[in-house]
Amino acid sequence: MLAERRHQLILRALRAGGPAAVTDLSEQLGASPATIRRDLVKLEEDGLLTRVHGGAVVEEGDQPFAEVAEVRVNEKDAIAERAAAMIKDGESVLLDIGTTAYRLARQLHGRRLTVITSNLVVYEELADDEGIELVLLGGMVRREYRSLVGFLTEDNLRQLHADWLFLGTSGVRPGGQVMDTTVVEVPVKRAMIKAGEKVVLLADAAKFPGHGMAKVCGPEELEAVVTNEPVDAATRASFQEAGVEVVVVGRVQA
Repeated sequence: MLAERRHQLILRALRAGGPAAVTDLSEQLGASPATIRRDLVKLEEDGLLTRVHGGAVVEEGDQPFAEVAEVRVNEKDAIAERAAAMIKDGESVLLDIGTTAYRLARQLHGRRLTVITSNLVVYEELADDEGIELVLLGGMVRREYRSLVGFLTEDNLRQLHADWLFLGTSGVRPGGQVMDTTVVEVPVKRAMIKAGEKVVLLADAAKFPGHGMAKVCGPEELEAVVTNEPVDAATRASFQEAGVEVVVVGRVQA
């Protein structure tokens, strides 16, 4: 395997699963521990990761859409299918950026809906579906993450109202706070929350607690959370106190 390809796979593994040991990376990639150690040194020199005792970790930060889209696809599809079942024909749906929102868009084909989004991949997915009224928000293009951001996006949202907002996240704190890694996306997410009648958070198990330095909203602004595994006790208590329904795929947590 070429070193460049190996470096990509190392970064993808660390972003998907958190800190990893040299031995684990060696087994995953079929390379010797010595080779992996050299790779980690090079990647640290390039500022792409931090070496820790016995392995490495990728610091919080934005991940390219193409990389994130390949992670936990089955879990995201299960969440998306359940979220799609919440929507009635004729309603308006606001879809956030991110890969889970994209998986939800794939579930909406053939429906009679209005879909509003700043997610370019959602737009591309639904552009040829004539049953869907598709509204693409304006703004500055973030090419790596396939989204639109900035004051134009926020201004557009102030003129709109949707029955549903399906919101993505980088992480959920035990207090129920929804977090994001990218400061530039947060004002858009907040504007989406104001434009949505009912706000549903789409968060697979890896988002509890996940990561993120910027707060998007508190639990009191959510109608429901759809996830694929039972939520930890502390976060569940915060959601219960705020009156948030936690929908675990296949069941509902009280």
